[in-house]
Amino acid sequence: MKRILFMPFLQMSSGHHQVANGIMDSLHETKDLFECEKTDILSYSYGYIEVIISKFYIKMIHLFPNIYSWLYKKYAYKNENKTRRFHLYEWMFLYWMDKLINEKNPHLIICTHALPSYLLNHLKQKGRISVPVINIYTDYFINQLWGIQCIDYHFVPNGEIKENLIERGVNSNHVFVTGIPIHPQFKVHDEVDNHKSIKSVIISGGNLGTGLMKDFVKKIQPSGEIEYIVLCGENKKLFTWIKRLNNPLIQAVPYISSKEEMNRLYSKVDAIITKPGGVTVSECLFKKIPIFIYYQLPGQEEINLLNLKRWGLVYHLESWRETTNYEEKIVQVLHCEKHQKQLNKQLDNYHQHLSKENISELIERLLLRTP
Repeated sequence: MKRILFMPFLQMSSGHHQVANGIMDSLHETKDLFECEKTDILSYSYGYIEVIISKFYIKMIHLFPNIYSWLYKKYAYKNENKTRRFHLYEWMFLYWMDKLINEKNPHLIICTHALPSYLLNHLKQKGRISVPVINIYTDYFINQLWGIQCIDYHFVPNGEIKENLIERGVNSNHVFVTGIPIHPQFKVHDEVDNHKSIKSVIISGGNLGTGLMKDFVKKIQPSGEIEYIVLCGENKKLFTWIKRLNNPLIQAVPYISSKEEMNRLYSKVDAIITKPGGVTVSECLFKKIPIFIYYQLPGQEEINLLNLKRWGLVYHLESWRETTNYEEKIVQVLHCEKHQKQLNKQLDNYHQHLSKENISELIERLLLRTP
């Protein structure tokens, strides 16, 4: 049995964990060939300090978004094609990463976050480990922290990012355009009702119900052409507030833990209004659901949005705060044949470049290349 170590970062719910969990479930569904384990290097190294850092991270984003955005772009994105050293991370984590690899002795390591990738790349450069490593990028760009040169394989969101890696010296045969991996349940095609009298649109802000969702919902002036399904996540106050609106066209839904249930919901809606988080966007791109972006967290999501708009894969509701009724724009897009044709063209182009190989089969094949 092959041991695979998955390495996201922090223990809070995030795209890094969703991607790791989805691949682990996919591997378990195929054959009983893999022993999968997921480890956060910060918790492994420093225990409960991880909880403090997670809370600080969330507070920083919400209390000082401009500062966080500036720091992220300066230290993680500016001149992203250049190699940088992060000496503090090396000092904090290299000893522990070396210890972890010796302890777990995996046949393969899969990184869904840049920090473990950076550390493993450094250890491989120094000849201290030889275990193969896969980078799975969970955003629509590659930040400077990701290890590149000594990483064995790269699973990238699209062809443009593959070309970027090739320009940086990565062997093209070691880069696979998988899209941001989604849970296998979302690849199940449910029947769609094409005879609805009104459109159904999801409003989402992440598992914690974050973002400016309440302000956004306040601006809705339902005309009867759209029913809104608001995914409140674990935000009970938002759920209760929407329930009290008692509007039949605005439905509050609590946290959905079932992938099967979420897939059914995706299959019956006509669009989604959300943040540009990598995994949510990837799920909707796969399901070919029109995506409207109303808000982005500072840092990664800002850059995701820039690229997704450039590729013509999302619509940006950037002036919704000043608009008296943004529903008109959504209805216009959903009913406009020109908009639909252009979006379908971009989606077809996106899907055309994705690997046709199941990601679990791809990982199994790559493992066979290694001793």
